[in-house]
Amino acid sequence: MLQLDASPVTGRRGSVINFASLLTFQGGLTVPAYAASKGAVGQLTKSFANEWTARGVTVNAVAPGYIETDMNTALLNDPERLASISARIPAGRWGSPEDFKGTAVYLASKASAYVSGHVLVVDGGWMGR
Repeated sequence: MLQLDASPVTGRRGSVINFASLLTFQGGLTVPAYAASKGAVGQLTKSFANEWTARGVTVNAVAPGYIETDMNTALLNDPERLASISARIPAGRWGSPEDFKGTAVYLASKASAYVSGHVLVVDGGWMGR
């Protein structure tokens, strides 16, 4: 088995960053398979963290809220659904891919050396409601 030394930059051997979703925590509408798969990502993150953290590898996940991407074109083009979703986001806007740069850097950096098994929600405040 390959043995890796801890990085002098991060203080650990590695960082795994999975991408979950708000549907890791909520059932969603009309997307049961997607919600189930994202719930699985959350549990997989925790399970791997339980096994790998002691070996110097942190395992975390990012759970995005509603993000303006091609995946959400149907929602963005449905005026009623867009209004209902947007009204619930305290930040007053949908997220963009740019909103994840700092989160990913944090989870891969030395600053998060003691963070493992966490699903970090980046959602403009959606889950706080």
